[in-house]
Order: sequence, then structure tokens, then C-alpha cells
Amino acid sequence: MPFDGIVTRAVTEELNTLLTGGRIQKIYQPTDSEIIITVRNKGKNHSLLISNHATYARTHLTSQKFTNPKEPPMYCMVLRKYLASGYVEKVEQVEMERIIHLSVRSKDEIGDENNKKLIIEIMGKHSNAILVDPERNVILDSLKHISPAQNRHRSILPGQTYVAPPEQGKFNPVELEPSTFIKKLDFNQGKMGKQMLNLLMGCSPIVTNNLAEQAYLGSESTYKEVFEKFQSQLINHDYQPSIIKGDKEDFHVIPFSNSQDAKHFDTVNEMLDTFYYGKAERDRIKNQTYDLMRMLKNERDKNERKIKKQLTTLKKAEKADEYQKKGELLTAHMHLVNHGDSKVEVMDYYDPNQNNLSIDLNPNKTPSENAQSYFKQYQKLKKSKQVVEVEIEKAKKEIEYLERIIQQLEQAREVDVADIREELEEEGYVKQKQKGSKKKKKKMLSPDYYTSTDGTEIIVGRNNKQNEFVTTRLANKEDYWLHAKDIPGSHVLIRSNKPSEETILEAAMIGAYYSKAKLSASVPVDYTLVKHVKKPNGAKPGYVIYEQQQTVFVTPDGDKIEALHKKDTTQ
Repeated sequence: MPFDGIVTRAVTEELNTLLTGGRIQKIYQPTDSEIIITVRNKGKNHSLLISNHATYARTHLTSQKFTNPKEPPMYCMVLRKYLASGYVEKVEQVEMERIIHLSVRSKDEIGDENNKKLIIEIMGKHSNAILVDPERNVILDSLKHISPAQNRHRSILPGQTYVAPPEQGKFNPVELEPSTFIKKLDFNQGKMGKQMLNLLMGCSPIVTNNLAEQAYLGSESTYKEVFEKFQSQLINHDYQPSIIKGDKEDFHVIPFSNSQDAKHFDTVNEMLDTFYYGKAERDRIKNQTYDLMRMLKNERDKNERKIKKQLTTLKKAEKADEYQKKGELLTAHMHLVNHGDSKVEVMDYYDPNQNNLSIDLNPNKTPSENAQSYFKQYQKLKKSKQVVEVEIEKAKKEIEYLERIIQQLEQAREVDVADIREELEEEGYVKQKQKGSKKKKKKMLSPDYYTSTDGTEIIVGRNNKQNEFVTTRLANKEDYWLHAKDIPGSHVLIRSNKPSEETILEAAMIGAYYSKAKLSASVPVDYTLVKHVKKPNGAKPGYVIYEQQQTVFVTPDGDKIEALHKKDTTQ
């Protein structure tokens, strides 16, 4: 994902056009690594996303919605103090580096003009957003604090002098003379893409490799021609924002010679917003749920081992009737047994042919004690068989429940994780946090809402708490209820007692998409009336049984489902 200096140049140009002269209205910090600044300019609101995410560091305008914390973090409060209600003076890039300066003019508490600069550094895990007083070049605060112990060349702390990242000794491709560019290349050395990467400022490997491919095995004049064309694109801001398909999805603003399968966009911001949509959130969720996922999988594996062990015991218990038979035959032939015998041959009355049966004896026991020993073994195995069958069924239900939770975590959004963690605490899988003196406020559950093509409302739960809320609280008895057949998944509700066939298929597609079979080509989905759905007493959260169902087969399609999603619904 090359958010390099060229992409930074392209996005900066757009931001400068759209934001300059605009007024900062809102500032939020939804996560530890992300800032959202809303700027109103020329009658339109623009949401600027600034992220120092280790993998998905970026800056662009976004149309995505974020969930903000109840209490704003300290850095967010500092930004509000100095930037809120201020006007964006300009947005500029430093040379061809991945550094953007957002200059803001505002007024302080006594009405004096107050100029501040937000320096956005997009450098992978070293990314940051630093608020600076430009007159004194002093850091007021930063999204990430870097102490001298972490970086002795450049500390980033409030009160410190701002020091720019060290230069890499490269040449700005906008200013570099083509003839000088050719002189800097060693054509005998080869590896031209790598040479250009070490030579040109702000260029990522995807750019320099593409330039090398265009001039492949060409003369100096060919390389000069390729560079001049590339330089002209940068100088004239001649961009073609595209998401490139392939083995690994990528993006850039410079058209590539080998990018036949690409999706083009009108603006750089639109391309970036589309490319990064959901990626950072999924990464955060993966980190948040890592311990939960590991615990759940360990519990599942433990139950699977338990079943395997219990099946061995069950197989042994199936011989219980043999012990009963030997005890009865031994009792019937007691007169043939002498004290000290280790074996006795008796007639097997249970055998249609009445063949003899050899019965092993304990020579240290009397004939009666040997018979009682067989009866005791029979009773023990008979009882263990009953217990083992119950334990196996219990372990199977436990695995089924754990599989449902695992599937829900795999498809969870950030707002769903808290519901799932709370459920696991209630079920005893996760240790509950110490309860404070204040009574815990009941949380509002928020299932997803969709509208079918013919206007019918469809509701889907994304975790067990939401599933139960949808099925037991929101549903009417005559509404239609759906669930992927014999597969862990979500409860889906059609708010209609006479849905069209099209609506049933669309709801079934949603049910298939939010199930373990999300990637399958054909998924069976059951549907029935809500009145035929019941939760057994003592069942785990989200578990129901149903009857009088019909089944349809559908193929999950994320794009079609997204088109049905009611994003702005407030329930």
C-alpha cells in the first residue's frame, strides 16, 4: 500500500483546494490512532481523517462514520482548544515527503489572532500528528509522544522544539533535471528500479519498478523520455487515482503500464476512502479480540478432546451386557466352580447353539465373590455409559456455542466486541471486571437494519445478544425469521407476514453472508414464522429451535447486501 510522497502530493493538492478558507467545526478522536476534523467550506462539510495506524497510516477526506468515545482523549481536547472555530489558511506538502502542514488561523480567549500548524507525518509505524506553535516552533502536543529514550535524535513531547525528520539525501523528481537524472544512474549495475528508488524522493517501489518496466532494456534516451513523462505528470498534477486488482489489492495515482485490471476514481480522496474502508477497523478488532479468539479456540479444542476421550469410554461401556451375562451364567453354574480356580467352562444359555463359554476367575475370590465382581462391573459400566452420553451431548452443545461466538468475532465490528465480551463474562468464560459502586447502565443493542428492493424492513443480529433482541423483542409472531441451515450465523427478521419471494431471497442472502458459510457459493437458509421459533429452557444465549421451516439456497453477495443497508437509520 504505497501511501508515498506522490500520493501525498496528490491528496495535498485536493485538500488545499477543498479546505482552504474553510472553518473547523468539530474535532473528534474516535480511537487512539485516529483524528477526525470537520471543516465547513463553501456550504459543504468535509471530514478530514488523520491516522497514525502502524499499518494503515494515512490522511484523506472520508465519508465513513466513526463511533466516538464518551469522554474525549486529552490530545483531542488540546486540538479543540487551539483549532476549533479556526480557519484553514493552507494545506501544503514538504518537498516530496510524506509530510503535510495544515495551517490554521484562529483567535485565543482574549480575541487575539492565534496561528497554529498541525504537522501530519505519514511514515508507517512512526506516523504522527503534531500540533506546533509556528512562531516559536514549539510542540504543543502530539498524537504520539516520543521520548529521548526512544529517539535520541528527535524527541516529540509538549514544550520541545519541533525537529523535522532527517533528510534521506534523495532528489525531488519535480525539480530534478532529466539530464542529471540520467547521470545519476549506473546502467552497467542494473537493478534500475532499485537505483531509482534510492535516487528519487517520495517514490515507492511500485512507482520506480513501473518506470524501469516502461524503459526496460532501453537506451539512455529511453530512460530520459520515461522520466520526462513521469515528471510532467507530477508538475501538471496529471493523476489517475486507481485501485489496482490482482493477487494483492493496491492503489496509486500514477497510471501503470501493467495495471489493466484497475478501478478508476474521480478524486484521490475518494480512492483512498474506498481502499482503506474497514481495513483499519478490522485490524483493531483483530488486536482487541486476539485473546478472546485464542481462549474460545482453546475451549473448543478442549471439548473436542473430551469427546474423543468419552467415545473411548463409551466403546468400553458397550461391553456392559457381557459382564452381566457372565455374572448370571457364573451364578447358574456355581456348583462347577471350586475355590482357587482361575477359569471355568459353562454352557451359554444365551447362545442359540448353546456353546460353552470360558469365564475368567480371580483365584483369590470365592465363586460367589467372582459372580458379584462381574455384576459390579456391569453396574459400573452401565452407569458410566449414561453419564458419558450426557457429557458427550453437553460437549457437543458447548462446541456449537463456541463456534457461534468464533464466527461472530470473525465478522464483528468494533461496537459488537463489547456485547460479545459482556456475554462471555456472564457465561463465565471471561473473568468479570470489578464492579464499581455505580449500577451498570443497561446498554442499547443495535442490530443492523436493511430495506429490501420492494421496501420491506429486514433486521439482522450480529451477535447473540442482538440475535435474542431481534427474535424475542422486535419480532411479531407472524413475521418471518431466517437462519443459515445447520451453520453458525445470525438471526434475520423480515418485518412482514407476507413477504415477496424477492424479499425472502434478499433476507436469506443477508443470513448467509453473516454466517460461517459467508464465502460459499450456495448456502442453505431456513425460513419460518417467528411463532415457530423457541428458545429451550437453560439454552445458551442465541440458541433456538424451530419447526415448519422451508429452505432456499442463495449465494452471498457483499455488494448487493451493502446496497440494501440502511446506514443512517437511528433506532
